[in-house]
Amino acid sequence: MGDPSSVATFQFGGLTFNAANIYSGLIAFVLVFLFVFALSRHITMKPGKGQNILEWLIDFTNGILKGSIPGNETGAFGLYGFTLFLFLFISNQLGLFLQIAVGGKDFVRSPTSDPIVTMTFSLATLMIAQFAGVTKYGWKKHFSGYLQPFVFWLPISIFEEFTNFLTLGLRIFGVIFSGEMLLKIIGGLAFSHGIATMIVAIPLELVWQGFSAFLGAIQAYVFVTLSAVYISKKTEIGD
Repeated sequence: MGDPSSVATFQFGGLTFNAANIYSGLIAFVLVFLFVFALSRHITMKPGKGQNILEWLIDFTNGILKGSIPGNETGAFGLYGFTLFLFLFISNQLGLFLQIAVGGKDFVRSPTSDPIVTMTFSLATLMIAQFAGVTKYGWKKHFSGYLQPFVFWLPISIFEEFTNFLTLGLRIFGVIFSGEMLLKIIGGLAFSHGIATMIVAIPLELVWQGFSAFLGAIQAYVFVTLSAVYISKKTEIGD
């Protein structure tokens, strides 16, 4: 996770790849795909339970976006918000229930417990926000916002973009990483001194798993909410 030596890696084309991120991300992707596929198998005018759940999730993520993005523009980002929320939610929960390590190397854990993954999502959101602003106002009008209220404001505007990038990605990483680390510590405690420590550690493990699952859901919600805020700022710069 935080220590590069604790994760499995492999070489390809002269580059080093983080195997844990690739395997974990692939598992999260497959789980999201199967979940949506199963719920959307039978779309009818009279929805069943699966379709109702899917429609509720779509309405839920659209509601997050509508809280910040003007209603007539929400549709353009609905699919992004929906897939982003589902992937982050599954990724945040994955390491709580499935962790695979071989020879002291992690192969499967929460993808979002690695800052590279969360910062990538953060960068994607900010790039989409920039693209939305340029699409709506054009290059000149969009980037002239960085010079407001006067030209010397440019360094502060750039610094603000950089801090947005960091805080958006590091917030979710910090919560998920610390949650998994504490689970490992409690798990190590359970087997440290036999039955006595196991009796103490098992209830702690269950409580912390439940609390971490709640935090993982909240962080997915917060990430999508802040993404909507950043997109809204770029699409309202000239309004």
